[in-house]
Amino acid sequence: MGKKQIVAWLEENKSTFEELALQIWDRPEVAYTEAFASHLQSSVLREAGFSIQSSVGGVPTAFVAEYGSGKPVIGILGEFDALPGLSQKVSAVQEAVTPNGPGHGCGHNLLGTAGLAAAIALQQSIDAEGLTGTVRYYGCPAEEVLSGKTFMARAGVFDDLAAALTWHPGSTNSTWNTPSSALTSIEFYFQGRTSHAGATPHLGRSALDAVELMNVGANYLREHVPDGSRIHYTITNGGEAPNIVPDKASVWYYLRGANRAHVDELLERLIKIAQGASLMTETGVSWAIKAGAYDLNVNYTLNELLLGQHEEAGPLLFTDEDRSLAASLADTLDLAVRQLAAKRRQELGLADSDLLPTAFVNVRPAGKQAGGGSTDVGDVSWITPVGQITTTCAPYGVQVHTWQATAAFGSPIGLKGMHHAAKLLALSAYELLTDGGELLSRAQSEFARSTEGKPYVPAIPPEVKAPVLV
Repeated sequence: MGKKQIVAWLEENKSTFEELALQIWDRPEVAYTEAFASHLQSSVLREAGFSIQSSVGGVPTAFVAEYGSGKPVIGILGEFDALPGLSQKVSAVQEAVTPNGPGHGCGHNLLGTAGLAAAIALQQSIDAEGLTGTVRYYGCPAEEVLSGKTFMARAGVFDDLAAALTWHPGSTNSTWNTPSSALTSIEFYFQGRTSHAGATPHLGRSALDAVELMNVGANYLREHVPDGSRIHYTITNGGEAPNIVPDKASVWYYLRGANRAHVDELLERLIKIAQGASLMTETGVSWAIKAGAYDLNVNYTLNELLLGQHEEAGPLLFTDEDRSLAASLADTLDLAVRQLAAKRRQELGLADSDLLPTAFVNVRPAGKQAGGGSTDVGDVSWITPVGQITTTCAPYGVQVHTWQATAAFGSPIGLKGMHHAAKLLALSAYELLTDGGELLSRAQSEFARSTEGKPYVPAIPPEVKAPVLV
């Protein structure tokens, strides 16, 4: 079949995958509720001849689809969960489809669909050429709460991969060469004693006081943490009424750091702060870890393999209508956002007027400074080499997790970026299957150096179950 035939097949079937992506965009589902998207994707793959392993890691919406036989086993990672509160029409005017409803402000309707398209395109090559090897598509839920792949990883479904490929909708075509931050998500629950706040305050033991004292302690901790650490929290229960001493209160923390060890150390210190707050207020405290993601272990060999396919994939082309929508969306951004976008565009060598970049950017950052965000792709990257790119699916300056992003990811702009990503993934996977193992050997050697032989140990304790919501 060859690379030209892979590109031709994806072009011929473009409308099928557009419809699939738009169906998921039209039916946004937040983490652990992705029943529609998971069933839709697994049904398409089953009909194409893939075998399906369902409910992976105890998560009903997680699945693995496999085709082929023997080694190497190449994985393609997909996602399909949406974000709460980001419902938006394909419009440059902020207008929700469903008020306060969810929306695909991170483009996972595109992310998973491109991966699925690449897997089926590779299946065509396996059949046409009699290739030895296996392609797997991973239907990964709940990336937005940074735990779907972690539960899957704990179940061992990535352990025999030779390599994995993935991508993310963005506003440039670029290799993902910046490590992400490791993260732990943990909620603390304080138990006190209720009383009348006016008549008998001395009889009460305020769980809310404990939460607030804990937050004070955490804020003092900020001065004494490694560079790049982040501590975020929100009070999830602060009591029922001002004149009742609250006997229950809770606070939810995100801890981020440059690597897993830094975050684990932060967690130990934060637990001591919670215990101190409990002691000061004569309340009880317990906690539950909700997610524990690793930092992203970048594999430059695979990233440059993905980058190297862009000429054979063909150009990414946008119409005048696309550019008009991009300009309208960019006009809605705050001045500070536009100024930052202009600065970064200049640093990347992009034209000021180019809101939909089509050229590829391949910047290797100096050192290993982690970015501020986190992803559960990081867990997979400590099990097997992972290559990751972004493609232009939204105007430059539009940030993910915004209503403008939801609009772009449901528009022809997003669909075109998705098609380009599918080609890059499929062509790269094909090369990994057919080059005689040289690329895989290089990727795996780089992986061995970067991990220093450290085994992957899930940061979610074995007794913690996925918060199944479907």
